[in-house]
Amino acid sequence: MGGHMICAMESQMPNLLNETRGLTAFVRTVEAGSFSAAARDLNTTPSAVSKSVARLEKKIGTRLFLRSTRALTLTQDGQTFFGRVAPLLRDLDSSDEVIGSGAAPSGRLRISMPNELAPLLLPRLFASFAADYPNLHLDIGLTDRFIDLIREDYDVALRAGIPSEGDLMVRHLADLPMAIVASPDFVRTWGNPPTAEALAALPFARYALGGVTQPLRLADGSGFIPSGRVDCDSGAALMQAALAGLGAAYLLRCLVARELDDGTLVALAPETALSKLPFNALHAFGRTPPLRVKLLCDFMAREAKIIEAI
Repeated sequence: MGGHMICAMESQMPNLLNETRGLTAFVRTVEAGSFSAAARDLNTTPSAVSKSVARLEKKIGTRLFLRSTRALTLTQDGQTFFGRVAPLLRDLDSSDEVIGSGAAPSGRLRISMPNELAPLLLPRLFASFAADYPNLHLDIGLTDRFIDLIREDYDVALRAGIPSEGDLMVRHLADLPMAIVASPDFVRTWGNPPTAEALAALPFARYALGGVTQPLRLADGSGFIPSGRVDCDSGAALMQAALAGLGAAYLLRCLVARELDDGTLVALAPETALSKLPFNALHAFGRTPPLRVKLLCDFMAREAKIIEAI
């Protein structure tokens, strides 16, 4: 049904050019969660937003929302329509930046980044990037979960790992080295394994995402699911478990560089080549991102190369 609706929508696109108000009302309602919240954002009334959305539904010939006294839920067609329209409106909203690229960037720049990388990225972001572009309002969200950029209204998400973000644009920033670490007491008890096979026999503090234990990946493409009695969903927690001797930990090397230098953690199987973790910037602006997004991605590409070398 979604594909049929999109074909119908595209055939009527010239008429939709006159429906900017309805399209804006629809997108803001989805992002804000209700007609009332969208009305506050658009400085109008809930009734006006509801009527604009109703006119849009009549124009395209399909229901976008299921309405009840307690909830407002997107239909399947509504979800498909939102995924197509929201990036277009974002492009339109930022078109003045693309055309006037010589002008200083301004407006809100909302960024999501992982908690564990924030201590490495935020100091330079605030001290350098924010100072270079004083007309930008920075809105930073720290979370390790995979966010919905469009629904949660983020401009850019910085993520370590292999992206599975559908139609989002992905800019590769760096490949971050990994390390397997443990406390000196752990090494005295278990030894430092000479091979990947011996490594797999050790107890680990394991990275578990959504209840699923993540594998340890080797550079040759092989890997294994580690065993252990401690599961954590963040790098910071894994490092603390390793420091306490509760297991080995498979972590971004940049997160444990200081502990490796001062000897509170020891690198295990240093001759075993590990797969690197891609670090990417993701956005929903297509191939013509606004200037503020391009400048941030350029800045983060430079910073990521510094982290890559740690």
